Amino acid sequence: MAMAPMWQKSSFSSDEDAPNCVELTAATGGIIRLRESEVPDTELSTSPAQLAALLRSVKTRIGSRP
Repeated sequence: MAMAPMWQKSSFSSDEDAPNCVELTAATGGIIRLRESEVPDTELSTSPAQLAALLRSVKTRIGSRP
């Protein structure tokens, strides 16, 4: 029997935001699965390298705002 994934909530989500957060879990083969807590049946899959590139891009864009 397969174990249910252990979803981890974003550190930017507080208890007040519980139904509105991004969650992720590790899957087999080194894949990372992401979902929006309000729509848990819809998931995205990515590699650690692709997720890291996305996060670097977002941080760079946020840091360059006036």
